[in-house]
Amino acid sequence: MSKLPRVARAAVLILVAAAALSGCAPDRGPFPTADPTTPPPPVVTPTPTPTPTPTFDTTAFSIDDPASLWVVVNKLRPLDPQDYAAPDLVDVPVPYIYAPKLRAEASDAVVTMFADFTAETGLKMQSQSAYRSYGAQVSVYNGWVAKLGQAGADLTSARPGHSEHQTGLSIDISAQPAKCALSACFGDTPQGIWLAENAYKYGFILRYPNGLTSITGYEYEPWHYRYTGVLLSTEMHNTGTATLEEFFDLPAAPTYG
Repeated sequence: MSKLPRVARAAVLILVAAAALSGCAPDRGPFPTADPTTPPPPVVTPTPTPTPTPTFDTTAFSIDDPASLWVVVNKLRPLDPQDYAAPDLVDVPVPYIYAPKLRAEASDAVVTMFADFTAETGLKMQSQSAYRSYGAQVSVYNGWVAKLGQAGADLTSARPGHSEHQTGLSIDISAQPAKCALSACFGDTPQGIWLAENAYKYGFILRYPNGLTSITGYEYEPWHYRYTGVLLSTEMHNTGTATLEEFFDLPAAPTYG
């Protein structure tokens, strides 16, 4: 640079000074503002506030009042009074073996359930038996005692005053035309399979499941459905709870007290 004319040297010095002031070096681009090997600061993601899962209220309805949709009737829990007569009984407009009556809410659910089954499958179901009074249950139970003896009858039929049919909330269902009516093989029919998978959507539970006689006191009855309302039937389905005794933490009822 010493050999350049004075004016040229001055011009070069001005350019160098300007480059320094602008943060750049000739032919090198911008100066780095930070060490490229330094990792960026971590991104802090706020922890979401958990939304509590609503607790199912097991006390929403009585399990003792015979008029309650959640009443639990078994060999240790007779109806009170034992000759209880269900209110608001109506004729159920579905095909049947014996003309069925149920409480109005349960009847409406049965009609919808039967219609949906037929719409989905092209097949039909019918009512085998529904509401039975105390007096009717006396006859039914005595008939089973005569046929099977008392020990056999107690696995098959409820003693008067202990029957769910007396609540007006239970129905025995069979195929139409009849196939495996009131037999364990009903569970393997299209009707039995569909009910096991779908009845809870209409407020019904399979009351006496397979293999749980030590809890319910009754043999497997894939035809016997009990109306509890959709709230309870759905909760039992979602939690995988098979019996009312287990859901409400009640003693097993394999025999009469």
